[in-house]
Amino acid sequence: MIELTRRRFAAGALVALGAMLAPPRPAAAQSASAGPPDPQLLEDLVAANHILVDQGVLDGYGHVSARHDRDPSRFLMSRSLAPELVTAADVLEYGLDSEPVAAGRTSYLERFIHGEIYRARPDVRAIVHSHSPSVIPFGATGAPLRPLYHMSAFLSGGVPVWDIERAAGGATDMLVRTPALGYALAQALGARPVVLMRGHGAVVVGTSLPQVVFRSVYTEVNARLQAQAIALGGGNVTYLSPEEAAKAEGSIASTLGRPWELWKRKALAH
Repeated sequence: MIELTRRRFAAGALVALGAMLAPPRPAAAQSASAGPPDPQLLEDLVAANHILVDQGVLDGYGHVSARHDRDPSRFLMSRSLAPELVTAADVLEYGLDSEPVAAGRTSYLERFIHGEIYRARPDVRAIVHSHSPSVIPFGATGAPLRPLYHMSAFLSGGVPVWDIERAAGGATDMLVRTPALGYALAQALGARPVVLMRGHGAVVVGTSLPQVVFRSVYTEVNARLQAQAIALGGGNVTYLSPEEAAKAEGSIASTLGRPWELWKRKALAH
């Protein structure tokens, strides 16, 4: 049954201040497609959407992207669709201006999150934008999100909070609708793996789809556990030290295939 589902998934393979912050860029002009992506990358991108729904990170909203394996100036992401419904046939190719190479299908309004981060971070090969529920309070209260246990050691470098009102110079609908806002968000992320979005959600980045899915899941889990620890300890909580976090992250890095294969098998079986 898993193989049948795999084949089905693979069937379709074949703002005023923001404007001042963003550097000038040439007018968008899409060239020809970079070509078909690696079928494995496409399968993994579809699976990532389904996994993150299964794990409670995504619901009817949110999106996942992957940098194109043939051209680093292109990325892959579904058309505007609930993540649980994404198949290979829904995946579009985008340029770093966040516009689809082939017009005619509706794109996510906040696709600029992805294009601007890929532009700013050559090391990033996968991005998740979510409304991960346990994370939301940490973007609105001033309580910093910190690594409570070894599985979330990647949070040790600090998790910035981006405020769209400051970036836009006024009230907005909270959505990253423009390249300028995407650029401002990418600057807030900096070299870190996670940035929170006040009153909205979070963005998580990684060097691969398995890594970004792992980080997205355990950012949500850490936020839930941290809120519980703060409630139990009255604020007296012991977090991982930088040294502990560095050692834990190094140890876990070689095991990411374990949860990825489990989560992917479940997602494909559905």
